Amino acid sequence: MKSLKTMQNENVDKGTLQINVTSGITSYPIENATINIYYTGVPGEQLEQLTTDSSGQTETIELDTPPLEYSRNPTIESQPYSEYTFEVSAPGYEPISIAGAELLPTVKAIQNVTMRPLDAPNSSPEIFVIPGHTLYEEYPPKIAEDEIKPINETGEIVLSRVVVPEYIVVHDGSPRDSTAKNYYVRYKEYIKNVASSEIYATWPASTIRANVLAIMSFTLNRVYTEWYRNQGYDFTITSSTAFDHKWIPERNIYDTISVIVDELFASYLSRPNVKQPILTQYCDGRQVQCPNWMTKLQQHTSYIIKIRSDTI
Repeated sequence: MKSLKTMQNENVDKGTLQINVTSGITSYPIENATINIYYTGVPGEQLEQLTTDSSGQTETIELDTPPLEYSRNPTIESQPYSEYTFEVSAPGYEPISIAGAELLPTVKAIQNVTMRPLDAPNSSPEIFVIPGHTLYEEYPPKIAEDEIKPINETGEIVLSRVVVPEYIVVHDGSPRDSTAKNYYVRYKEYIKNVASSEIYATWPASTIRANVLAIMSFTLNRVYTEWYRNQGYDFTITSSTAFDHKWIPERNIYDTISVIVDELFASYLSRPNVKQPILTQYCDGRQVQCPNWMTKLQQHTSYIIKIRSDTI
C-alpha cells in the first residue's frame, strides 16, 4: 500500500466538489455553515475553507486527484481517488466530521451533510469515517442466490406488483447483526450511494447506466419479495456485500451517477412472464471471479449491455 505522501505526489488531475448542508429536523438549507477541508490523515494542513449560501450550498471548487487512467483501468496497486476530510460547523448545530470522502478526476463530487440541532454547548463532533471503495478495498464476496425468488410458499408476503418505493430501510451490517443501525433512506439516494460505492463515476455513461440498472433490479427484487421481512427482520436490505450491496452513511456521490439514476429510477431488469425484478448479482471481476454472473469492471461493458437488452 502506498504512503499518503506518495499518493499526494501522484495527484496530477483535478476533480470538483460541492457541499450541501441541511437541517436534520426541517430539511431546510443551513446558511453560513463553515466547512474546513483537509487531506485525510493530515488534519493540521487546511486546504480550503468554504461557507454555504442561502441555499445551503458551497461554491464548486477544484481539488487534486490521481490520474484519470487509475479509475478507467483500476488495479489494487493504484488508488484512483483522493481522500479528503470535511469538518462542518454551523451556529446552533452539532459539528460533523466526515473523513475519507472520495474525489475522482474529471467528475463532480457532491457531499450532502445533514446536521442535528445542538443539544448542549461544546458538543463533540459527530464523526463519520468512509471506508474504501469496493473496487479498491477487499470486502466479502456475494453469497450466491437464485435470481428469481419462489413466491408460492404458504404465508409469504409478496407485493401484487412492482412498486418503486419512496424510502427503503437499510440495515448497516449483516442481517443477523442486531447491533447494526437501521436507516430510512430515499430510494433514489440509496441507489446513488450504492453506485458511487461500487463503480467509478469516471466510467462511460453506458457502463454506469448498465450497472445502475443492475443495482436497481436487485434492490427492487428485495422490495417486491419482502425478502428480509419474510424472515422476521424489520428492514428492506443490508449494507453487507456478502448479502446485498455496499451502502455507506454520509458518503459523497457524483454528478455522472446522479443524473443517470434520476433518468432510470423507475426501471429494472426482468424476464418474460416473470413479474418480479431479477436479483441481478455481480462481482468485480478482479478480486472475485464469478462465472455466469455480471461483472462491474468497465472492460465488460458489452456483456452487461447484452444482458440489459435481452431482459428488459
